[in-house]
Amino acid sequence: MVHLFLRGGPVMWPILVASLAALTVIIERIAFLIREKRSRYPETVGKIFSEVEKGKIEEAIQAGEGCGDFVAVTLVYGLRHRHKAFSNALLQAANKELKRFNRGLPVLDTIITLAPLLGLFGTVIGMIQAFGLLGGRELEAPAVITGGIAEALIATAYGLLTAIVALIPFNYLNARLEEARHEIEDATAHLELLLLKQDKNS
Repeated sequence: MVHLFLRGGPVMWPILVASLAALTVIIERIAFLIREKRSRYPETVGKIFSEVEKGKIEEAIQAGEGCGDFVAVTLVYGLRHRHKAFSNALLQAANKELKRFNRGLPVLDTIITLAPLLGLFGTVIGMIQAFGLLGGRELEAPAVITGGIAEALIATAYGLLTAIVALIPFNYLNARLEEARHEIEDATAHLELLLLKQDKNS
């Protein structure tokens, strides 16, 4: 394996760095999602809605106080700032929570695009070297060229492999980000409707 790696040329090193960076981000993001799943408390979110519906805003804030659920955090922040800029407060809190879900995704996106390009670059360099080795050895041309191209294609194979391995977690993490976004949007819209109903009744 090491021998095959070294045959791919100097471009293999940046590909290796990219693959290690992708692996680091993937592990960190999976650990983040596990922590987030453990800190979900739908009953707390339901309690906040229940208290708001009764008109007990302070009780709703206390119900969500210290809760690690990202939906509850967003709702509590909005309720605390309801007299100043409620919609902006909700938006600010939502963006802050979604930013945590988005962390590392731009790195994966860059690696997915960059790794195959690095591999292709390594292949082009390898082919140039293969043809450059010909010199006056025209009789040996087929063996020299095919051997050089075979080595050059190693870089492309590694680059594509890195991109493929990173693509699946990237799409999964994007799906979780969108899921969190929809949850927050639904919760904040429901909270706004409840507060609007309270204002009409008062």
